[in-house]
Amino acid sequence: MKTLEESVVIAMDGDDKELFPYLPYLLQDIWEIGTDPDTVTELIGKHFRDHENLKVLDLGCGKGAVSVKVARKFKCHCHGIDAIDEFIQYAKGKAKEYGVEKYCLFETGDIRIVVNHLPQYDIIILGAIGPVLGNYEKSLNTLKNCLKDDGIIIIDDAYIDNNSDFKHPLIVKYDELQRQVKAAGMQIIENLPVAKSEVVESDDIILENLKKRCLELARQHPQKQKLFTDYIKKQEYESYVNAEKVICTTMVVKKSG
Repeated sequence: MKTLEESVVIAMDGDDKELFPYLPYLLQDIWEIGTDPDTVTELIGKHFRDHENLKVLDLGCGKGAVSVKVARKFKCHCHGIDAIDEFIQYAKGKAKEYGVEKYCLFETGDIRIVVNHLPQYDIIILGAIGPVLGNYEKSLNTLKNCLKDDGIIIIDDAYIDNNSDFKHPLIVKYDELQRQVKAAGMQIIENLPVAKSEVVESDDIILENLKKRCLELARQHPQKQKLFTDYIKKQEYESYVNAEKVICTTMVVKKSG
């Protein structure tokens, strides 16, 4: 198993665990790090009626943007877990700012371990965290234990078109994605690709802020300059991949049968 630091950095599109302690600084300008909260609230509103009694689990919740906005919209209970304590403290502050602190529980933890000891939820959110829990089959088999029978998992991720020759170490073709979901005894009931223009706009904003903070850190820590300039290059490449080579999407998955 990868270390917690390695796992988190990979989820942030990095490849050097030395970046881990700098992530709060690098992402200080960004609240909505991954999943679009509006898309999640729309999906919850579509699939459920008794909103106030819903229990939502937000794994790798980042700074809590999704949980806070879902709690504000539906007055339901949201449980966010992230490995970076600074993100969790920020999320708690945002919950208070939005007046939803009584609905939100944010805690620091390793989701790979914590997920094995959780109760059941109506909704589980995997918001752009990559294969932290393994591939789709392994992740879904793990999450089934804390998902109610009529619950859903909302996944923000990307896949490669079946007709593409492009290869990526962390992204699979759609046919393989479907195969793994089915092998876990689950099914995709919605697949909502994000418009390329929206992907580019979002990534450009994030990339601009990351570049600025990376260059600041490179000046502050000249002995680690390569660490930060390499991260810029990695982010530029992943932005190119999102815009040109893969299909970014939000999927809704539920148990089969």
